[in-house]
This record gives sequence, C-alpha cells and structure tokens, in this order.
Amino acid sequence: MADYRAPTQEQLFVLETVADLTELSTLPGFEDATLDMAGQILAESARLAEQGFAPLNGIGDREGARFADGKVTLPAGFAQVYQDYATAGWNGLSADPAAGGQGLPFVLSVAVQEQFTAANMAFALCPMLSLSAIEALQAHGDDAMKALYLPKLVSGEWTGTMLLTEPQAGSDVGALRTSATPAGDGTYRLKGQKIFITWGEHDLAENIVHFILARLPDAPAGSKGISLFLAPKFLPDADGNPGVRNDARCIAIEHKMGIHASPTCTMAFGETGDCLGWLVGEPNGGLAAMFTMMNHARVNVGNQGVAIAERASQDALAYARERVQFGPIIGHPDVRRMLMTMRSLTQAARAIVYANAAAVDRAHKESDPERRAYWKRRADLLTPISKAWATDAGIEVTSLAIQVHGGAGFIEETGVARHYRDARIAAIYEGTNGIQAMDLAGRKLRLDNGAAMRELETTIARDVAGWTDAEMQGAMTAALDQLARAREAMLAHDQVGLGAAATPFLALCGGVIGGWLFGRQADRAARKLVANEGDPALLQDKQAVASFFVTQRLPVALAQIAAIRAPSDQLEIPD
Repeated sequence: MADYRAPTQEQLFVLETVADLTELSTLPGFEDATLDMAGQILAESARLAEQGFAPLNGIGDREGARFADGKVTLPAGFAQVYQDYATAGWNGLSADPAAGGQGLPFVLSVAVQEQFTAANMAFALCPMLSLSAIEALQAHGDDAMKALYLPKLVSGEWTGTMLLTEPQAGSDVGALRTSATPAGDGTYRLKGQKIFITWGEHDLAENIVHFILARLPDAPAGSKGISLFLAPKFLPDADGNPGVRNDARCIAIEHKMGIHASPTCTMAFGETGDCLGWLVGEPNGGLAAMFTMMNHARVNVGNQGVAIAERASQDALAYARERVQFGPIIGHPDVRRMLMTMRSLTQAARAIVYANAAAVDRAHKESDPERRAYWKRRADLLTPISKAWATDAGIEVTSLAIQVHGGAGFIEETGVARHYRDARIAAIYEGTNGIQAMDLAGRKLRLDNGAAMRELETTIARDVAGWTDAEMQGAMTAALDQLARAREAMLAHDQVGLGAAATPFLALCGGVIGGWLFGRQADRAARKLVANEGDPALLQDKQAVASFFVTQRLPVALAQIAAIRAPSDQLEIPD
C-alpha cells in the first residue's frame, strides 16, 4: 500500500474555482480566508494527516477498539495523535472565535477534514462528530450551556456524540422510547438505551458530551414529541472540569465490517436512575435541533466518500505503476479506464461537497437576507446529493481499487480491501442514501415551489454559456436539458412514483452537477494556461479528467432518465 499524500494542490484548485474562496473572503469574518492562507493551513494539516493519522490506520483496522469493564480502549498511539490534533487547534477551525475557534469558513474545515479522513477514516470520525456537536450547541444551546461546554468542545479537550438510534427506532426516529423526566431543578433524568453510537465511549479525551433525543412525559406521539438533551459522561464541577461520573455508560461495542478503530457503542442511560441531562432548545423541538447537527454531519459524511476514494485512488495508481503483467499494468487500456474512472468520480465528488460547504458558509455570512435565503436553498438542495452521491462514489472507487489490484486486492495484507470495508458504512449512517434521495425528491425539490432547483439550473446555464470549450459546452447544454426533463417528470409523479424514482433522480442530479463543476474547473484551467498562470501539469490534468468525466460518466448519469420515467409498478415484488 502506498503512503498517503494529501492532494493539497488539487484541493486548493477546487477551493479557488468551485468554492470561490476569494469571494468568500470578502464576507464578514472571513477576511483571513485567502488562498494563500488556505495553502498554509492545508500544508500543516497534511503533515499531521500523513505522519500522525495515516500510520495508525492499519493498526486500528487490525486491533480495533477494545471493550472491557465498561471502558473502551483504542490502540497505542491514538491518544497521543488525538492530543496533537486538539493542541494544534484543528477542532476549532470554523468555530465561533468567542468560544475559542478561528472562525474560518466551513469549506476550509471540510478540506482539512478530508485529509484526516483519507489518512484514517475510523479515527477521523471522532472529531467529525465533535464538529457537528459544536454546530448544534452554537445554534440551539442557551448562554450558560454554551459558556460551559463550547470552549471544551472547540478546543478538543472534550468530544461530542449524537444519540438517535434505538433498536426499534432507526430511520423512524419518532418511534424512540428514551424518556426524560423533569427533576424540578432545571435538570432532567434520562432513561433508555441507544445503539450504533459512534465514539460513544473512548479513552482519547477527558470527557464526552452526549446529545440525546428523548421524550418528555407529556410529549405528543411521533417525531413532534422529541426533545434534545445534553448529558455529559462526567458532570462538570464548579470549575468546569470533569467531576462526578454521570449515569451514562457504554455496555457493549459492535463487531463490524469496517471502521474497526471507531467504537460503535450501545449506550445505557439512567440504569441507576441518576442520568442528569439538560434540555437543548425548546421542549418537543429536538428533531429540528438534531437536524442542525445531522445536516452538518451529512456534508462531512459526503466528504468521507471523497476522502476514502482519494486514498483508494492513490493506492491503485501506485500499484498499477509497479505491478508487471506483460509489462506494467498501467499500460493496459482497461486498467487506465478504471484509474480514470476513479479519479473522475473522486474529483467530481470533491467539487460537489466543497460547493455544498461553500453554500453553507454563504447562507450564514451574506449580509443581505435575500442572499442568505438564496444560499440556504442551495445548501439544502446540495446536502442530500453530497451525502449520497459522494458516498456512492466512494464505494465504487474503493471497489475498483480492489479490481486494479486483482487477487492481491482481495488479500487483507495489501490493505486495499480496508478502504472498501470502511467506505461501505458511509452510504448507511446519517440517513441512508435512499432516505437522502427521498429528501431530495420529496422535500428539497418542492421547497419554495421548486426555487432551489430552478436557481441551480439558471446558474449552470449562465456558467456554461461563458465556457470556451465548445465540446464541453455542448455536452453540458444537453445535460441541462435532461435535468430539466427529469425535474418535470419528478414533479408529475404521485407519492409512490416519487419514491420509486428518487434514487435514479439523485444519481442524475449528481452526475449533471459534477459535470458542471468539472466544466467550470476545465474552463478556468484553460484560461490559466493561456495566461501562463499556475502549474501546467495540474491544469492539463484537470482538463483531461474533466473531459473523461463528461464523455464517459455523465452519459451514465443521464441514462437514469428512463428509470425516472418508468412506472412505479415495476417495483412490485411478487408474493
């Protein structure tokens, strides 16, 4: 297996051309987020990713998290590298400066997290959940709660978790049974169990802050009766340091297909009747508050698809160059086709995720309320596409990496199978990709009478009209027409037809948006080459990969139109 090398120049090019980082840096609070600053930040994060996180990846996969006597222990080296990560301030990159953060754009944090995730996906899940907890607490916590918990989460001294799932309540969150009883002093006593809790217990940080969905005694049934509570592993003492152990405990961890170094915990609350929790936000408003956390996490899970695809692509390319079968196998056209497929899917997924994160930044920072609303619609529209399309790409790319390696890829000693095993979960957690497709088709497509999709189509058409490459321009003009036809077909479906066509529709949207963002990058690369700016090798490579995607992968996405239009009764399963 090749050593991981962070693709910093590719990331910077996408930050420049897709995320429009230069324009983002004109927004209030983002003045320091220049391309030069981004380059320095990514160079530093790359060092820790390559030298700290990556060497622990194989160890974590082989040894995994260990559970004994209610405690979870990570392999040697994890605690030190986590401390290095926290001490360097990576956890607070995009957090509020008032809580000790650096206030930089979310999209820059996404680029940094891509590196850590590519280096060690199981490990990087720990800080990823903390970042989402920070987002939820900033948006919904009261002043006292934020003053006590935010600085510790931002610094990385404490980590955060998200606790939704119960044995009978997975995607149907409204079926949860965990209860929260008022204690009369502003606290609540929580009781219940949660399963599949990522990094719910570990030995890397001195405290863990759990965000738990539970039901008040007088709550209405279903999702409208859910509230969000904060319950730390250790109750803070008068000085804000970890004090008495709370009645929130891990009682088991799962044995899984992948991400072995990420403890997936079964958590029990109130087994002795003394789990203290505090209400976050309004009573029965927990689902909305949790969605703040989940939507942030969904962008980051899409980023996991990008990261694991990047890592698998690097390994496959290195192997293809060194493996000899009738000459180096990279000389075989079918191997080159697989490698180009991997690179194009990875780069398309990266562009979509970064565009999504930049839209989140604009939705928070634009001064004009109408502009904020515009970018919120864009971010909301792109979030399910980022999560589902990018993680599907991660699965396809890691599978191709095994194929490039041939029999060696199927052998665990080479390490490449690990990427596939790790990638597979990303299409499942934080809302399965089928749920993301239904969110896109059933909600986001219809919000504000379809304004978000129409605005996106207008933006794509305007961009395409200004490109200098006639072939790319023609292909994307035709693709945009197909997207409009797909949108019309979706709006004509009844609810059953909508569900049947949702996944093909998301696949089509992801392919068209990926093609558009590739075209934008290729056009910028062409202009830079004419102006003799930038690295010619990088720019020419970008043009080549963009051409491959538009020629060979975009048609695959557009072929989904037949499935989108197909009658839903084709999905009937005979008795």
